[in-house]
Amino acid sequence: MKMRRWISVLGVLLLGGFMSVATASQTNIADGVGLKPDVSITLKTGIGEEGMYFQGVGGKIDGRINPQIKVPEGAVVQLTLINGDGAMHDVAIPELNVKSDQVVGRDSSSVFVFRASEVGEFAYFCTIPGHRAAGMEGKLIIGDSQASDETGTVDDISRDPADVPDPIGERGPKTVSVEMQTVEKQARLADGTSYRYWTFDGQVPGPLLRVREGDTVDLTLSNAKDSTMIHSVDFHAVTGPGGGATVLQVPPGAEKSLSFKAIKPGLYVYHCATPMVAHHIANGMYGMILVEPEGGLPPVDHEFYVMQGEIYTTQAYGQHGELSFDVRKLLDEKPEYYVFNGAVGALTDQHPLTAKVGETVRIYFGVGGPNATSSFHVIGEMFDKAYAWGGTTSAPAEHVQTISVPPGGATIVDFELEVPGKYVLVDHALSRMERGLAGFLKVEGEDVPEIYNPGGG
Repeated sequence: MKMRRWISVLGVLLLGGFMSVATASQTNIADGVGLKPDVSITLKTGIGEEGMYFQGVGGKIDGRINPQIKVPEGAVVQLTLINGDGAMHDVAIPELNVKSDQVVGRDSSSVFVFRASEVGEFAYFCTIPGHRAAGMEGKLIIGDSQASDETGTVDDISRDPADVPDPIGERGPKTVSVEMQTVEKQARLADGTSYRYWTFDGQVPGPLLRVREGDTVDLTLSNAKDSTMIHSVDFHAVTGPGGGATVLQVPPGAEKSLSFKAIKPGLYVYHCATPMVAHHIANGMYGMILVEPEGGLPPVDHEFYVMQGEIYTTQAYGQHGELSFDVRKLLDEKPEYYVFNGAVGALTDQHPLTAKVGETVRIYFGVGGPNATSSFHVIGEMFDKAYAWGGTTSAPAEHVQTISVPPGGATIVDFELEVPGKYVLVDHALSRMERGLAGFLKVEGEDVPEIYNPGGG
């Protein structure tokens, strides 16, 4: 039996080698067109000792061969097929009249959406001749009460902008212990779309670290066992070779340590500095460290943490499914996505900033990049104070409309909220909004017609 399967597999591989088929992801929309999926399922093709197979990606089906998939009755189901071996494949559920496009070439993908309107058990399989016999067949069960526990879910990668450590205030220098872990994970990039991120502590950006001028930082960096890459960290706040990255190149499953003194106050970026450095940064490996000056910064009512980045995918912006990294677009500096805090909608749908009229807010803003400069602007507001380039000891500029922040740079902006409403955070290179770059600051309170009167008069 095993020999017959391998004969079939060999024949398909030879056939696939002579075919020229586009490898970009295609989307077929069946019943459920225009609806947001209730369940997202990802299957990846593979070849092993027992022949060909589908492998589950995400949730409790993660890693399972030809997994049994359970979905609730009536759910809108999005199924993504990823080519993991380079041969030509598809996936179909004939009894439900749904089928993916054919995918050829490693990492190509296809997505289709359907409504699970009929209760029962249904076979899903590859329709390419010989593939079903070679092992590519599983079972879909519609109407199971435990369906939500079985199907793959996509994590929210974006860090809440309100995740900011408390101000340090008045205290002397001390030793601060910091532990960070590099984590690679599949997560939501946009609705219906996921990406394999590389992160610090599992979110983008990495944690905002907060120390005082003169503090000694004892840093331990670990790399998760299931990582595929060596990772590191370069702190722009470190005075020393590589910002610490020369001694913090950490293989999967290992950890390394560094001690440094924060001798100069300011807001500084940190990022992975393992070659190719731009690749690691583009995949989400950036964050910031605030070194407060002696006595701290002037108090405000709310502090927020926002970073801008770029993501370079083989697939075009807006395409559904599991997207893959494109090195050529990175080198050409042509990202498909611009994002605040890691993902499209991170600061509009997932974690909008919130405050009230009469309160003051401070935004710690940085650009991970790795390539594009940001013209940071809040539509409908002015920055009462803007600390250019993240410096905290120079006098801030006042009443600033837009501030330029380079890749690997930062700024601090303070402003008071006089009028209620929804304010939009943007990069004033405004075409980037069409590629995902926007955030909301929602301000509650009573109208102030003497300042802003929509009705006029």
